[in-house]
Amino acid sequence: MFKLDPSYIGKVWPAFMWGVTRVAAIGCCMGFKEFVWFMSVGYGFAVMCIGIYLLAFGLITHTITLATAIMAILFIIYGYRLGGYILKRELTNAHYRKKLESTGSAKAMPLPVSLCMWFYSMWMYTAQTSAVTYRFMNRANDNIFAWIGIVIMIVAIIGEATADAQKSAAKKINPKRFCDTGLYKIVRCPNYFCEILFWFGVTVSGIGAVQGKQWIMVLLAFALITYVMFNSAQRLELRHEKTYGLDPEYQKYSDTVPLLIPFSKQYHSFPVYRD
Repeated sequence: MFKLDPSYIGKVWPAFMWGVTRVAAIGCCMGFKEFVWFMSVGYGFAVMCIGIYLLAFGLITHTITLATAIMAILFIIYGYRLGGYILKRELTNAHYRKKLESTGSAKAMPLPVSLCMWFYSMWMYTAQTSAVTYRFMNRANDNIFAWIGIVIMIVAIIGEATADAQKSAAKKINPKRFCDTGLYKIVRCPNYFCEILFWFGVTVSGIGAVQGKQWIMVLLAFALITYVMFNSAQRLELRHEKTYGLDPEYQKYSDTVPLLIPFSKQYHSFPVYRD
């Protein structure tokens, strides 16, 4: 059962990847309870489960390197923190729950739709983590890019956790005001930026380890998660414009602080017209 076949080297989707996919399916299956959880709580827990699977498999078979083990542990930390944070917020924050219901995000979906999202989610999370999985499957040695990727991943985890904590603290003080403290002084969506940064680190870690057509999976997944984060930032900006658009303080804030990429000139994702 626990065997890393040499024939997996260089393959895009061998049997081992199906094992990772099944683990991801378990991690995100909670979306059948709340549809939005496929993409939120289930997202975090699927990444966590993949990290546990890679680490356990590697330790049992004595085939995991130090850098790959650290990256698997970072998947566990990243997924547990993100999934746990979102789950706690949705279960305990009445204001946030009311916001989900008002936007229709908490609406139940027909079973066929949920099944399609489940299949997409398990593939997506397997693909997102594939750079590390391929490094493990290809039995690649630790190189400088593995360590650079690890540093980027750690910075991203710390940044996202800090951003979430700062926003939670600001909302406790004034739930009806936008957050413009801490990292939010630098960029309006620091948590989304750190999401992109984390997966960029994962992608960088694959240099020198990922082979041939495997890069299609790695780069496609990174492009998709980057698109999702840009789209999420745009949808958040739309909600903020609707809620705070007439507030002079918000107008000044949104016109001077970048939306998603720090130190860029990208202040808005669409033309903003205010009376």
